[in-house]
Amino acid sequence: MVKSHYQFNDRSDAGRQLAARLVTLAPDRPVVYALPRGGVPVALEIARALRAPLDLVLVRKIGAPGAPEVALGAVVEGESPQTVINEDVRLATGVDDAYLERARQRELTELERRRALYLGNRARLEPTGHTAIIVDDGLATGATAKAALIAIKSQGAAKTILAIPVAPEETLAEMRQHADVVVCLNPARNFQGVGGFYRDFHQLTDEETIGLLRQGWAEGADAAPDHSRRRIAVPPLGLVGDLSVPPDPRGIILFAHGSGSSRLSPRNIAVADRLNAEGFATLLLDLLTVDEARDRRNVFDIPLLAERLLEAAIWIGAEPDIADLPLGLFGASTGAGAAMLAAAELRGRVAAVVSRGGRPDLASPRLGDVEAPTLFIVGGDDQQVLALNRKALAALTCDKLLRIVPNATHLFEEPGALETVTEMASAWFQHYLSPPVQSHVPAPAGVQPMSPVSVAALLRAAAEPLPSLDDPAFPAAFDRFADARVVLLGEASHGTSEFYQARAAITRRLIEKHGFTIVAVEADWPDAAAVDRYVRQSPHQPMNSTPFARFPTWMWRNKDVDAFVSFLRNHNATKLPNDKVGFYGLDLYNMTASIAAVLAYLDRVDPETAAVARGRYACLSPWSREPAAYGRASLTEGYALCERPVTRILVDLLQKEFQYAKKDGAEFFDAMQNARLVADAERYYRAMYYGAHESWNQRDQHMFDTLRNILAWAGPKTKAVVWAHNSHIGDARFTDMGMERGELNIGQLCRQAYGHDAALVGFGTHTGTVAAASEWDAPMEIKAVRPSRPDSYEALCHDVGTERFLLDLRAGQHEDLRRGIAEPRLERYIGVVYRPETERWSHYSYASLADQYDAFVWFDKTSAVVPLPTQVATGEDETYPFGL
Repeated sequence: MVKSHYQFNDRSDAGRQLAARLVTLAPDRPVVYALPRGGVPVALEIARALRAPLDLVLVRKIGAPGAPEVALGAVVEGESPQTVINEDVRLATGVDDAYLERARQRELTELERRRALYLGNRARLEPTGHTAIIVDDGLATGATAKAALIAIKSQGAAKTILAIPVAPEETLAEMRQHADVVVCLNPARNFQGVGGFYRDFHQLTDEETIGLLRQGWAEGADAAPDHSRRRIAVPPLGLVGDLSVPPDPRGIILFAHGSGSSRLSPRNIAVADRLNAEGFATLLLDLLTVDEARDRRNVFDIPLLAERLLEAAIWIGAEPDIADLPLGLFGASTGAGAAMLAAAELRGRVAAVVSRGGRPDLASPRLGDVEAPTLFIVGGDDQQVLALNRKALAALTCDKLLRIVPNATHLFEEPGALETVTEMASAWFQHYLSPPVQSHVPAPAGVQPMSPVSVAALLRAAAEPLPSLDDPAFPAAFDRFADARVVLLGEASHGTSEFYQARAAITRRLIEKHGFTIVAVEADWPDAAAVDRYVRQSPHQPMNSTPFARFPTWMWRNKDVDAFVSFLRNHNATKLPNDKVGFYGLDLYNMTASIAAVLAYLDRVDPETAAVARGRYACLSPWSREPAAYGRASLTEGYALCERPVTRILVDLLQKEFQYAKKDGAEFFDAMQNARLVADAERYYRAMYYGAHESWNQRDQHMFDTLRNILAWAGPKTKAVVWAHNSHIGDARFTDMGMERGELNIGQLCRQAYGHDAALVGFGTHTGTVAAASEWDAPMEIKAVRPSRPDSYEALCHDVGTERFLLDLRAGQHEDLRRGIAEPRLERYIGVVYRPETERWSHYSYASLADQYDAFVWFDKTSAVVPLPTQVATGEDETYPFGL
């Protein structure tokens, strides 16, 4: 290979150089298509420079029979997939049409899988009328790029440009036959491979590829911040919906379409577009699966349709950017009956209902239970439906109104009729859907806001620089909290390595130097119990499922936690049983594993009681795979279906405590906590249907109660370290979550219970990478953390200019700083889901940092955790919880 000055540090460097060349061409209406995976970082830089949208062009080679390395042709994914055949190879191999069709279908299946992996439900960017720029990190034979060019051209691109950093000269000659323009930074005469032109040419992972794509999409959203639009799937059936969220949304409207319609209804889309323009988020949802929709009886099954709306309401309550928005329901035709029935069951969770040409009478037995203000809109010439609406209106006891659109028929197809409907619906929702209160935590009386410059100076004076994480002086800086009974260590995300490493270093110091013997984490009790048995070298107890194998697996199944668990085991190896450090879970999600643990314990100590308990827990068995559905069923039945039987098991255990605890006190305590988890989880899943705030409070109360039970069981002199998210350990009373939404958390409850014997330590970062998903239960991605907003605490900390530091925020320490930052500012919270494109609304909230924490630890730039596999390797010690 003849080396020239066209050498690239990495693919991004190559992309920037290509972008500089392409900018001079001033392409008309450019769309950038990357050939994955290597082409993505190159294409991202080009898309940034041209301010052009970014998509993928997915190509799969069809190999010749008996010689798969020989390209017989290629399939290019698209709305109408294109197949490109090399006729010379076909003639030489004698391949028939049947072979080609089988190979084509096989590769199309793989292309669909890859599009779902990389792009999810994101719509394709059609090249029609655009300049399509096809990008790769380099060409060898060019077969893939050739197929992409032919396909994109046939799909209607006005002009095609092939942009590559390097390729053999003979390959470029062929490419010029298919592309209108070829831009190659290094046409190589003596070519010996693409990788030789790069200093860094590592194979990109799927996670890196997805993260780069999402960076490009998020930056594109900033360039045109009109709406965030995404295709969603509502569990448990994966019902497909289209969600549109405008900036600073004032509420969310959930649409229930009528018989014979779908989320693609032009009339509902028209209404949704108007509501989006008025500042409302909208969710248009298919209420039936494809198979269900084939049976016409289902479109008139009002309880079934209402159940789907309840599932959607639960989903909304779990989405960070829309969870706190007031909820409105918009129903059409039979969908109006479903909306009324859902409103009757959700009660105060629904802020307003609108029916367009609907059949609210189909929910007549429950109309009296509807609390939300309700508007019926009916066409004046739709006499039969009008009569039914008048009858339904009379049955309502809430605020209500019937509006008639003169001369309009059932579908409002007359000129101006649908516009009138839209105006009426918009006015109703604007009146009744009050936006989330924008006021925030009040500053203490008499505190005057300070300028960012003044605050930055105070921060620099108070910030205590911290050494590297592996320096013993790092954890020693936290000795000031060693006298507390409970030290709560937070994190600003669930996927940042530095937060895990810091908590491990601090906890190790508190264990080794200050006698802490309890580590309690934001994890489920039965999963953490597997770790506890391992670190104490207690007898192994098989579990039905692998610990920490549920979403989000990376939160506890990562290399940093693995190293900390190894430390605990080694530390305990030389300790007496009562001096060993325990590892406990505070959370309540894994109800199924806790039920199994209780029954396994009773089978060992009291088989007769085990049989009784098995019968009582059977009440929950229909919902074991989808526990949220239990809450829906209880709501529909109007009472707590399983509360009494699961509580009875807990009472039975307490009544037999003396008898059981004599055999093995630790095993009894474990069984008791599992039973408490089941009882609290039963209440939690019911609370989900009444709003995110109720279920949040149920969960954090459970976490605090669990911690208190551990401390009581371990003895009055024991001390605990808690690992949980900042949103859990920072005092909720000094955040919007407490002041505006009535939410509490374990940090607040610890302060109220233990006073100065509780130390709350928050963590923060400015930028870097994080392990997170884009949706709940979606694959983990390595995402770029956006630089913090200028109006946030994180921006103030970044301006200090120190890589790592500690702020001591306790009363009496740095009082000038405490006064200076008393005025509430935005604080960032990244959970297991991170959406940079909606970051202001989904990940920032107002807080008063000085009152929220006793200390704050800052890392200016951070990196994602490294996840561990969930499969146990052959020959691995079965007692090891992470099965490496």
